[in-house]
Amino acid sequence: MTGSIQKKGKTYYAVIPINGRRKWFKGGTKKDAERVLGEKLAEVSQGNYREIPKMTFKAFAKLWLKTHAEINVKPSTLAGYEHIIERNLMPRFEHLQMSDVTTGGLQVYVADRRKAVSGKSALNEVVILKQMFKHAHKWGYTRSNPGEYLERPKVIKPEIEILDPKEVKLMLENASELYRTAFLTAVLTGVRAGELWALQWGDLDWNGKRLFIRRSVWKGSFQTPKSQKSVRKIDLPDGLIPELRKWKLRCPLSERDLMFPSAEGSVTDHDNARNRHFDAALRRAKLRHVSFHSLRHTNASLRIRAEQNIKYISTQLGHASVKITLDTYGHLFDDQDFNRLQVGLLETTFNAPVRNPLEEQAAEAGGENNLEGAAEEISAANRPIGKNAPAGTLRREDAERVFAASVRNPLEKSPQNAKKGSAALANPL
Repeated sequence: MTGSIQKKGKTYYAVIPINGRRKWFKGGTKKDAERVLGEKLAEVSQGNYREIPKMTFKAFAKLWLKTHAEINVKPSTLAGYEHIIERNLMPRFEHLQMSDVTTGGLQVYVADRRKAVSGKSALNEVVILKQMFKHAHKWGYTRSNPGEYLERPKVIKPEIEILDPKEVKLMLENASELYRTAFLTAVLTGVRAGELWALQWGDLDWNGKRLFIRRSVWKGSFQTPKSQKSVRKIDLPDGLIPELRKWKLRCPLSERDLMFPSAEGSVTDHDNARNRHFDAALRRAKLRHVSFHSLRHTNASLRIRAEQNIKYISTQLGHASVKITLDTYGHLFDDQDFNRLQVGLLETTFNAPVRNPLEEQAAEAGGENNLEGAAEEISAANRPIGKNAPAGTLRREDAERVFAASVRNPLEKSPQNAKKGSAALANPL
C-alpha cells in the first residue's frame, strides 16, 4: 500500500486509501506529513490502524465529567474541576478536536498560564488535563496521550503560618462564645475545617477521651473525609474535656446533633465562621492575620515541640503518609532550640549508667526472691521423674530468662505511652 502527500493552503497532509476511501491525516509541514505518512502506512500494514471518532474538547469534557469525575471524586473536588474547565480550559481548547491536541500545544498553554497565575493554580489545571487525555486515549478518542509527557510546573510552597501559645490565648479570649470552643478544639486536635464543622456529639468518646473523625462537610453537604487515612480517632488532651462538657450545656440544638452548629442550629458555614468570627477575633486581639488552616499548623507545631513521634503526629493529623507530614512540617525540626534539645537527649542517654532492665523489673516485682522462686519452680518442673532421679539444677541466667518472659516488656507500647504527646498538649496555653 502506498500513500501521498497533499497540500491544502499552507498545511501538508498524508493521504492513504483505506477500505476504498482516501483518509487525510494532518501533518503541518511537509516533513511532518511525510512522518505521519510513514506511521499510518505502518499501522495499516501491521493491522493496528483504527478509526478515531471525532469529538471536540468541549464535548469530551462534558462526557468526562459525567462518566468519570461525578462518580469518582467528592462534590468539592468536582466543583473545582468544573470551575477550571469552564473558566480556563474551554476558552483555549473547546473547538479543537481531541485527536488534534498535541503535547507541544498543551505545554505552550501551561507556560502561558504560569505567567498569569501561581504555580499551584497552574498545577491544578495540568492535573485535570493529564486526567482527561489519559481517559481520552483509553476510551479511543485519541491515538496517543498528549498529556503523558506534559511537564508539571514547579510549585514553591508558601511558608506556613503558626500562632504561638500566647497568640492562641489572645485569640480565644477575643473570640465569640459561639465559636470559642470550636477554635480551641481545632488548635488542640488539628482537625481540618470541614471535619470540625461536621462533628457530632456521638463522635466523642468521653471515657476514652477520643474524637472520631467520620465525615466532612462542604457547602452544607456531608461527604467522606479527604482520604482513607483521614477517617481516624484523635486522642484528646485532658484539658479539652471539661471545656467540651461546658460547651455541651450551651450548644445550640441541631437536628443532626452537631457539636459546633450555627446559632440557628444548622451546619456552620465555614466562610461565615472564618470572616465574622475567626478573623474578627484576630482583629480584636490585635494579632496578625492568619488563615483558619493555621490552627491545624499550630497543632502540628505543638506536637513537634512536645516531642511526639512523627508517625503518631501523621496519624493524628490524618495525613495519607508520613512523607506528607515531613514535607509539610519538616522545617520545624530545624528549629535551633528543638535541635539542641534533641542533642541533649542523646547526650543524657549516652552518659546515663548502663542498667539491666531485667534487674529493674525484678526489683519492682520483689527482687532476688522472685528470681530464686522462678529458679525453684523451673528446677522442680525439669526434675526427672523416678525414685533415683537426681535433684534438678538450674543456672541463675536460666531463671532470669524465664522470669523475664513472665513480666511485661518495658518496650511494649502502652496506652500511657501512646498518649504521652496528648498529655503534653493538655494545657498549651
